[in-house]
Amino acid sequence: VPTDWHLIPFLQTHFFLCISGDVAPFFKTEPGLPQIHLEGNRLVLTCLAEGSWPLEFKWLHNDSEITSYSSEYKYIIPALQRADAGFYQCIVRNRMGALLQRRSQVQVACMSERGKTVTEGQAAVLNFPHILSHPRPQVTWFRDGHKIIPSSRIAITLENQLVILGVSLMDAGGYYVQAVNEKNGENKTSPFIHLSVTRASSPSDSAAPAMVIRPHNTSVVAGSSEATLECVANARPLERLSVTWKRNGIKITSGISSFGRRLTITNPTSADVGMYFCEAKLRESTEEPARAKAFLSILEPPYFTAEPQNVILAEVEKDVDILCQAMGVPIPTLVWYKDSVPLSRLENPRYKVLLSGGLRIHALRPQDAGIFQCFASNQAGEIHTYTYLDVTNIKPTFIQPPEDTTVTEGMTAVLTCEVSGAPRPAISWKKGEQILASGSVQIPRFVLLESGGLQITPVFLQDAGNYTCCAANSEGALNAFVMLTVWNRTSIVRPPEDSTVIKGTTATLRCEATHDPRISIRYLWKKDSAVINPSSSSRITVEKDGTLLISQTWSGDIGDYTCEVISSGGNNSRAARLEVIELPHSPQNLVATLNSSYSRSVVLSWVRPFDGNSPVLYYVVELSENNSPWKVHLSNLDPKMTGVTVSGLTPARTYQFRVCAVNQVGKGRYSTETSRLMLPEEPPSAPPKNIVASGRTNQSIMVQWQPPPESEHNGVLHGYILRYRLAGLPGEYQYKNITSAEINYCLVKDLIIWTQYEIQVASYNGAGLGAFSRPVTEYTLQGVPTAPPQNVQVEAVNSTTIQFFWNPPPQQFINGINQGYKLLAWPVDAPESVTVVTIAPDFHGVHSGCITNLKKFTSYYTSVLCFTTPGDGPRSPPQLLRTLEDKPGAVGHLSFTEILDTSLKVSWQEPVEKNGIITGYQISWEVYGRNESRLARSLSNSTLEYKITGLSSLTTYTIEVAAVTAQGSGWVTSSTISSGVPPELPGAPTNLVISNISPRSATLQFRPGYDGKTSISKWIVEGQVGVLGDEEEWVTLHEVENEPDAQMLEVPNLTPYTHYRFRMRQVNVVGPSPLSQPSRVIQTLQAPPDVAPGSVTVRTASETSLWLRWVPLPDTQYNGNPESVGYRIRAWRVDLPAPALLKVLPDRLARECTLEELQEWTEYELQVQAFNAIGAGPWSEAVRGRTRESVPSAPPENVSAEAVSSTQILLTWAAVPESEQNGLILGYKVCNWKPKSQTVRGNHTQSVLLSGLRKFVLYELQVLAFTRIGDGVPSSPAVTERTKDDAPGPPVRMVFPEVRLTSVRIVWQPPEEPNGIILGYQVAYRLASSSPNKFTTVEVGSTVRQFTATDLSPESAYIFRTSAKTRQGWGEPLEATVITTEKRERPAPPRQVMTPQADVSSRSLVLTWVPGSDGSSPIRYFTVQVRELPHGDWQTYSSSISHEATSCLIESLNPFTSYKLRVKATNDIGDSDFSAETEAVTTLQDVPDEPPSSVLVTPHTTSSVLVQWQPPRMESVNGLLLGYRIYYRELDYDTGAGTESKTIQNPSALRAELTRNSSALTTYELTQLKKYKRYEVLMTAYNVIGESPTSTPVEVFVGEAAPALAPQNIQVHSLSASQLELTWDPPPADSQNGNIQGYKIYYWENGVLLLQFNLCAILSAPSAPSFLAFSEITCTTLNVSWGEPTAANGVLQGYRVVYEPLAPVQGVSKVVTVDIKGNWQRWLKVRDLTKGVTYLFRVQARTIAYGPELQANITAGPAEGEGEGEILVTKSSSGLTLQWTEGDSGEKPTTGYIIEARPSDEGLWDMFVKDIPRSATSYTVGLDKLRQGVTYEFRVVAVNEFGYGEPSVPSVAVSAQTEAPFYEEWWFLLVMALSSLILILLVVFALVLHGQSKKYKNCNGGKAPSLSPPRPSPGGLHYSDEDICNKYNGAVLTEGLGLNEKPLEVSESEVTDSDYEDELPKHSFVNHYMSDPTYYNSWKRQQKGVKQHPASYRYEECTAGEAEPYFQTVITTQSSGGVYTPTGQPAPGSRTPVTGFSSFV
Repeated sequence: VPTDWHLIPFLQTHFFLCISGDVAPFFKTEPGLPQIHLEGNRLVLTCLAEGSWPLEFKWLHNDSEITSYSSEYKYIIPALQRADAGFYQCIVRNRMGALLQRRSQVQVACMSERGKTVTEGQAAVLNFPHILSHPRPQVTWFRDGHKIIPSSRIAITLENQLVILGVSLMDAGGYYVQAVNEKNGENKTSPFIHLSVTRASSPSDSAAPAMVIRPHNTSVVAGSSEATLECVANARPLERLSVTWKRNGIKITSGISSFGRRLTITNPTSADVGMYFCEAKLRESTEEPARAKAFLSILEPPYFTAEPQNVILAEVEKDVDILCQAMGVPIPTLVWYKDSVPLSRLENPRYKVLLSGGLRIHALRPQDAGIFQCFASNQAGEIHTYTYLDVTNIKPTFIQPPEDTTVTEGMTAVLTCEVSGAPRPAISWKKGEQILASGSVQIPRFVLLESGGLQITPVFLQDAGNYTCCAANSEGALNAFVMLTVWNRTSIVRPPEDSTVIKGTTATLRCEATHDPRISIRYLWKKDSAVINPSSSSRITVEKDGTLLISQTWSGDIGDYTCEVISSGGNNSRAARLEVIELPHSPQNLVATLNSSYSRSVVLSWVRPFDGNSPVLYYVVELSENNSPWKVHLSNLDPKMTGVTVSGLTPARTYQFRVCAVNQVGKGRYSTETSRLMLPEEPPSAPPKNIVASGRTNQSIMVQWQPPPESEHNGVLHGYILRYRLAGLPGEYQYKNITSAEINYCLVKDLIIWTQYEIQVASYNGAGLGAFSRPVTEYTLQGVPTAPPQNVQVEAVNSTTIQFFWNPPPQQFINGINQGYKLLAWPVDAPESVTVVTIAPDFHGVHSGCITNLKKFTSYYTSVLCFTTPGDGPRSPPQLLRTLEDKPGAVGHLSFTEILDTSLKVSWQEPVEKNGIITGYQISWEVYGRNESRLARSLSNSTLEYKITGLSSLTTYTIEVAAVTAQGSGWVTSSTISSGVPPELPGAPTNLVISNISPRSATLQFRPGYDGKTSISKWIVEGQVGVLGDEEEWVTLHEVENEPDAQMLEVPNLTPYTHYRFRMRQVNVVGPSPLSQPSRVIQTLQAPPDVAPGSVTVRTASETSLWLRWVPLPDTQYNGNPESVGYRIRAWRVDLPAPALLKVLPDRLARECTLEELQEWTEYELQVQAFNAIGAGPWSEAVRGRTRESVPSAPPENVSAEAVSSTQILLTWAAVPESEQNGLILGYKVCNWKPKSQTVRGNHTQSVLLSGLRKFVLYELQVLAFTRIGDGVPSSPAVTERTKDDAPGPPVRMVFPEVRLTSVRIVWQPPEEPNGIILGYQVAYRLASSSPNKFTTVEVGSTVRQFTATDLSPESAYIFRTSAKTRQGWGEPLEATVITTEKRERPAPPRQVMTPQADVSSRSLVLTWVPGSDGSSPIRYFTVQVRELPHGDWQTYSSSISHEATSCLIESLNPFTSYKLRVKATNDIGDSDFSAETEAVTTLQDVPDEPPSSVLVTPHTTSSVLVQWQPPRMESVNGLLLGYRIYYRELDYDTGAGTESKTIQNPSALRAELTRNSSALTTYELTQLKKYKRYEVLMTAYNVIGESPTSTPVEVFVGEAAPALAPQNIQVHSLSASQLELTWDPPPADSQNGNIQGYKIYYWENGVLLLQFNLCAILSAPSAPSFLAFSEITCTTLNVSWGEPTAANGVLQGYRVVYEPLAPVQGVSKVVTVDIKGNWQRWLKVRDLTKGVTYLFRVQARTIAYGPELQANITAGPAEGEGEGEILVTKSSSGLTLQWTEGDSGEKPTTGYIIEARPSDEGLWDMFVKDIPRSATSYTVGLDKLRQGVTYEFRVVAVNEFGYGEPSVPSVAVSAQTEAPFYEEWWFLLVMALSSLILILLVVFALVLHGQSKKYKNCNGGKAPSLSPPRPSPGGLHYSDEDICNKYNGAVLTEGLGLNEKPLEVSESEVTDSDYEDELPKHSFVNHYMSDPTYYNSWKRQQKGVKQHPASYRYEECTAGEAEPYFQTVITTQSSGGVYTPTGQPAPGSRTPVTGFSSFV
């Protein structure tokens, strides 16, 4: 609905329906002056007119119609062209008539040029080239680039002509003109106009004037600004020429310019009209002047003198005159128009133009009504006038009544309403009551036509309905009704699109249309305007929806396709272009020639191929180098090229080239390959790389290198030249020729010690020597100095110091870097006691140094030497020197004798430390405390006693004695003595009090004892250390001298955290006092350990672990609580500043640790420190270790694949990140593209061309890197790439199942190698006797598999061919012959089926046969079947063997395997029977496919290892296994910081070949290996053909093993009643097999055993157990079992089982750990579970360390079902009978019962009887199965498929005690006890009388038992709980609770309730439990004193008459022999558990 219909009410208020009021059109404006517009601009012409609606406009250009009538009043020219210039007129019309507007001139600013030449003459006129330019251009003339200025001789005319007057020879030259359009700025320059001037034949000095440019008659329009006349004349001489202008004989003087040549008349009027004369004459000459004239006229525009009225009313049949008269100069012409049409065109005889100019109309008719125009025009302009002629007196009538109209939506609907009448009726249209169109109403889309009809544009569906046409004039009104029906428009909604298809594919052009359902449509397709008939070709189909399908497109289908939809609802058509393209053809005539100018390039040329209707985008050049796979060399050559120079080639290599073109479709076929070209050889263009030189000795350097890059060899390398010379010196080079290219090292010998050399290496080939490498410099190794220091001088500085002075040796004799000097001094009498002091070198002046702390006054030999890193140089000549004298030491043994009242004798001994020559002695005495009484005497040096006289009696004196040397008096020895009273022994100190206890000291306070009447000279402190007791040893801890009055002493040098008990004695001159009473016991405080663990070594354990070992601290160095002592290990990478890895071991006895989760192939530094509760001790020295090389842990990066042909894919990748390489990358492997991967050797080759692929097959490709250890991780996800398509192979299995006399049905199967998408098949057939090329061909679709050929000749042979087609074309055909006959049968089986032995190989053989009868139907194919002997089934090898074949190659067989084969034939009727089987044929042997597996190498002795393996699978041996080869080589790990720090110095491996009867071997010992070396071991299996691949390398360290001999010379000495001293010598050095780590001492009452041990290398921690399973799960117990680890990685030492509840039970979360020793037991019985609780079980295996855990969850029972009823127990003399009732069985029926028992001495339920049948309700237990004196409770548990159910209610407790005999009654026992007591007292009394006593008695009545040395039990368990509760299940655990065997090692915190069975079961786990009634006695904890059955290594308690041996394992701290004293022997009968092997040093 129109959007502005809201205007209608307003319009209706001004106009009335059906009332005449139309207004004729009239112009609001008229055109102005001519318009000038720029070329290319947009021009809009408007025609502003008004009048009654509808107004319609039409435009004329130069009187030609350029538009039709429309409502558009504008005419738009988007881009103005020169052709658009001219006169435009607008015509406007309505129903009243048409009106023609005055013409409007449009000019286009432009220029064009036209050439013209000049001629020789007196005046040269160069015409301005004709250029169309509006406005007129500005013109400038040039000559030879210089602007020409008008002058008296040169003029430029009004027409822009260049006039040269009086031309001379100098005027010759080139002229051109430049014109500029001022409006648009455009300028143009004309071509050069060459003016040539020739000499006149008869030159004269004068010439009469002549007119060159005459003036022209000129007309100007009145009102113009000016008029110009021009006159140019020539004469000779020119300077006398004058030009004048005249009018009416009068000379004109004003307006003259340009040297008189122009006359300008300004503002001309009619008075200026007339003739003007130009006259040229020579002054002072008689020559006749030259004259010319021109007339100037004035034009006046037309004007009307008479005009018609605006409106003329006239009646019908009357005559009407319309006035029109005009005047002007010249007289204007009048032209009449009616409704804008000239009257001359109307040719109406009733219209006549009068002489006056008016118009007369005769016999007026209604159709004469309209607008009449009169145009008056002359040269000065044009005017027009008009009038409207209205004819009256006729009422409206329909000329043609309106008709119902049907129109399509969107089209234009025209409702006709032609009405006549006079005056002309006014017409209006309405729909309903709404006015749609009239002369005064206009609504969008509704247009009132000039004819009176209504036009609706466009029509909408809602426009349908009834319309009314109203016509009215002054004479009346008339109405008419019309119905408008609107159909939905037929339109194409999915038009065809321009498309390009590949040849042979199907082109689809869509043409989907919508239409009104009331009509039908028809599709019509045209190709290049020609109608397409689909029935004419099977390739063309038009579908119902209009889609055009063209199959098998080819070049003939190229064109423009138009789809036309024809229907009553409208027609529609759309067009599209179809292009058919194909692959370009191969370039032709490809020729390759060597480039003569550059030897490393080849020139290729070819002929451009057909481009396949798609422009060639580029060319691709591929080359094959040395028969290698083709690779792209130039990938984007310009398609315009037909030749190229291929550069970048390598000399001495052969090349082939091929070229292909690439267009939009793809890559075309390659050209024919060129012949192979060999490039000339050149010297190597690059030097060897990676030159490494290292000093090997002090006179040799090892040089190593790698060959130049292979691409730089430029030929076959013949060897290397090495040259060297002294670095930095200009000496000549020395050369070495290495004549083998395989050798890449050279040892340069006979060099100068410690000298730097410059070394270079170059390679050479047949063409010469290549470039030398950049020089590398290296020193020979340092040597030791060969000369001693010079000018050595020594002097004694004092009594203990000697000073040295010396000069360094000559520099040339140092032979290295001077590391310093060593000062040597040794006593003359002890030359082995050399004192050495190292002095750093001082390179300035004389060197000096001192040796201090020497012995005083002692003779020394002295010497000095210089040393370098390799060692010491020679000593300087020894010089004898004595240290200076000093004061002597104290005299010895001061004593007093002959003590009288007034005298006494003093005696002494010489000082031990004389420190010089004793010159005498000084003795003095004084009354005690009175210095003034002092007397002194000097004695000779020979006097050693002196008698002092004159003493006072009973007086105490102080006596001092000192020795004297030249340096003075020495140390004074003093004592006090009372005269007359002899000294006595002192008394013991008393009241010992200890205070100030610290970790290393304590203060001892005491009261001194009696001094013995003399002063105390020494205090002695003794103590018991650690082990305290009355009989334990006391040792002297501290002595203090010369403090006679001391009452407090500090005892230093104590050991932290050690128990001490002190006692004292005091000493005077008489002797020591008795010992004091012992002090109280103290314990020193704790302190951090003082020392680091010793003997730290590291070994490689695996790729990610290192094995660290050390010697633990002795317990004396713990300095703290042993329970808090542990070790901390830290490790860090050498090459990265990463934080250190820390690991804490809380075990004080730990001596080794495996650090896991390290980086592969990485060097680490490690340290160990001990710690206790106080702190950590010092770190040990750092040791270095490297993890083993491993496989890469990441794949190569950026893997991409690109198909380069139908059989080749180029695969590229980037290197593995360096951090993930984990070793040296040896190459890469491509996986998943063939049964076996392809290997690319080398780390630098990162691409491979996979060839031999199947065509058009999608491949998934992965790349992995590998090291010598194995393959890394393949890239993921796999890249996918499809090879390109190609022509397909032939279809297969073509048969003719139906053959008639005149028809044949052929059936085939798709090709086995489709090589692309099959687009269709072609069947061709012909008579066998017809022409070979005359085939009948039929093409069928890709899904068709059969075809019937008809109209054949009967009983005739036909040849059929079937071929398939892909995008690349038709493939190879499959041909067969068929005879049109109905007499056919199945073929006979083939005969003479054989397998020639000559064609049998290891994996293939050839089967031959002779075809049988074909049954009158040709054989189509053969089928071969194979059977592997002895028990294989028949397998079809191939069922598509050609019918022409008589043999077949059978591949993919297994080597050394027997087969039988058979064959059958197939024709159109069916299969023949199989032929007879061949004789059994055996394929030949082949090399084994697999190496030995599970290779394990362990140290055996210090020079041998044991190699163990598993044989390869029999099916992989591929023959008879002859034996194995073991390859081993020594590895040398370079621990430098380089990235590739592992170098193998001996790349050639040694080999051990195991041949004779070795195929059954699985172990072998490699001997004679080097100690302390790491070896790599590989293994292969071999047969007569060859070796298998090698196994994964295994590394082992050789040099350590268990000591071969025991310690020597063991001696035992008794020290006290409870102490023994052991001494021994270490075993011989050659039998130690490593560094002795310590000794183990085993002792018991009858003997001592001493063992030593060291540590052997073990490979690594094991893998996780293979499985974890649970069985016999009840409410409180279960059995857990596990499998052996798949990778033991060493000798399995045992397992650890840890279990814990997932949630706390009653607030306690108890973690139980069980350690199981040995590998044979892989199960555990757990009895301490809680009902319904879920437990987590973890199991680890252990070699050198625990491996990863395997864990699982399990919930303690019960299974579904209720418990049994109450259990009833009855007791008899022989046993107990248990009875019960059956309970609920649950979802599954009960299958049996078990009985659980709880003994009173244990308190835990356990399975007692199992496998009780379901039918039983009672069970009897014999009393002999129960333990006497123990009560039991029983309960019954039902069993079904789900497991064990809820147990029954426990029975009452029942005792297992039988009827007691009389001798067990209490009264009998009491009597016997009293009797025994009396007897014992008598025996003891007798023993006391004899003075004999024994503390320990032998268990066997005094005889020494023969006990074997103790060994650890082979199945020991260690339990530990991680909670801190000492109660469990209500039972208190005490120290007295023990086991009867060694196997259990119980922790201090708690004993678990889980047990195990000691002996290895010979039957099943479950049966043993139930069938052995002594089961409990073999593994339960026993009551103390209950004797068990004898067992190996069982140690039992002794009670009463039996004594138990006591064993304890302790270690000394020495490792090379020593003394051991066992302490702490227990009292008789005490119970001490065996400590086992848990204590080491």
